Amino acid sequence: MSERINRIKEVLVIKGMSQKELAVKLDRNPNTITSICNNKSQPHLKDLKKIAEILDVDIRELLVSTKG
Repeated sequence: MSERINRIKEVLVIKGMSQKELAVKLDRNPNTITSICNNKSQPHLKDLKKIAEILDVDIRELLVSTKG
């Protein structure tokens, strides 16, 4: 099985935003964002939608395809 890629972490780098900045904008503890970016937990759907809005990307860009 291939390595799990975390798209949120990748998009943060592309957008030049830190995990701490995302935590502030999302009103979440920075440890929560770190946990999400390290694949230790998954965001709630409403948080995923908000993350997409904050990063100005389509929510689908934050998901990794399970097909193929």
